[in-house]
Amino acid sequence: MLNQQTIEKLHAMRMRGMADAFTQQQEEPQTEQLSFEERFALLVDRQWNWRQNRALERRLKDGRLRGPACIEDIDFRAARGLDKQVVRSLIHDSDWVRRHQHIFLVGPTGIGKTFLARAFGQKACRDGFTAYFATAAQLFRELELARADGSYGKKLRMLSQVDVLIVDDWAMAPMAETERRAFLEICDERYLTRSTLLTSQLPVAKWHGQVGDPTVADSILDRLVHGAHRIELQGESMRKKKAGRGGKDAE
Repeated sequence: MLNQQTIEKLHAMRMRGMADAFTQQQEEPQTEQLSFEERFALLVDRQWNWRQNRALERRLKDGRLRGPACIEDIDFRAARGLDKQVVRSLIHDSDWVRRHQHIFLVGPTGIGKTFLARAFGQKACRDGFTAYFATAAQLFRELELARADGSYGKKLRMLSQVDVLIVDDWAMAPMAETERRAFLEICDERYLTRSTLLTSQLPVAKWHGQVGDPTVADSILDRLVHGAHRIELQGESMRKKKAGRGGKDAE
């Protein structure tokens, strides 16, 4: 009875991990051979891991990064110009995020840019950072809706404060005036304090023309290009190659 009350209190205090570990200890006779300090340490470890996992799940959900894409599943065997050493150097403790650097993933459709972007974002979340994934079309649509319902300021603060902003299919179409002004505002707020990852089918040299206004384009690219790692991919579509084979790195 006393043990059940203890478990109920742990759940009431939202200490699910410790409650599960305490229940497990009651069911495993060998734990009686452990000292009080050892048993207590196991309870604390379980609670710590439970909280860490919950926090990670929340970061992945808020960042729209729940799914199969992860660094461990990147296919380095495909002939697409992806340097394994470069990727490893970037993902080590998500060093590029710690240094407030950017990544550009450029290449033809189907080469795996979206998968790589999500994998970089997922790794950043695993390393304790926050991230947010959206296609360029989604991002600008969300900003337009935020203007309409009066939440633009709140949306802009969120985009400005997230550690890694991932924009997929960047520069696919010429930007409208409201879009380039909004993105410049985001870049201004994030400059030298946050990281951005952009994927695009167009080479970086053509981005300026897609932004449109030369002055705004200069301002946006000046805040991004100089602190960016460029990963230029090439080759045949991996989506076509892996169709029907269950390949993960094919988005």
